[in-house]
Amino acid sequence: MPWWSWIVIWIALIALSLLYVLLLGIRTWRGFSATVDAFHHAGAELSRYRAGAEQRLSAERSVIEERGAVERGGAIEEYGDVEGDGRTQLAARGRAVGGLPGWAVFASPEQMKDEYTAAKAERVSRRRRVRVARRSERGQLQSWRDIESLRD
Repeated sequence: MPWWSWIVIWIALIALSLLYVLLLGIRTWRGFSATVDAFHHAGAELSRYRAGAEQRLSAERSVIEERGAVERGGAIEEYGDVEGDGRTQLAARGRAVGGLPGWAVFASPEQMKDEYTAAKAERVSRRRRVRVARRSERGQLQSWRDIESLRD
């Protein structure tokens, strides 16, 4: 093998390694560009979603403000619970619990604990009512704790 063949082999190896590095760089750049485009798309989707949620919340607030003060028994109460679910009062005061996605992140721990406790008590009460209805439908005896709690 002549001496110049080693030079050709090394030049070919260096050229191939540079080509490999170039292709890796192109692949990395395309992956990075796709990631940036995905972040941009997700940001646009999130802003559209938040705008829709803000519009729904502002519509709910405007309905509450339209109804304004609800007259009950001669007395006027601001932000009356016209819907009956408790959310209207909170929405009117600007603290829509569960109104926007991700609201719990910015809520205080006390508010979250109160919400959890209230929801848990409501679930327990609902299960108890269903159990009592099912047992009375089947003609079964009722549990004493169910009778006592439903009497209140």
